[in-house]
Amino acid sequence: MARKYSKSASKDVESAVRREKKGTLKSGKGGKGGTVKSRKQAIAIGLSEARAKGKKVPKKAKKSKKAKKTKKRKA
Repeated sequence: MARKYSKSASKDVESAVRREKKGTLKSGKGGKGGTVKSRKQAIAIGLSEARAKGKKVPKKAKKSKKAKKTKKRKA
């Protein structure tokens, strides 16, 4: 069975989580955003960094049409 994520991609995620714990991981373009508080956000940033470097990482999941549609309220 083949790996979904490369070992080097795992290391990128690991380092992002470590930076989040340390308090140096920033969100947003160029790190201009605030510091990252959640672990999930740190993992997402690590994966996007790995994608940018061209490492083996699955593509982002597309949102389904049901999730995109908003429910209409009764008047």
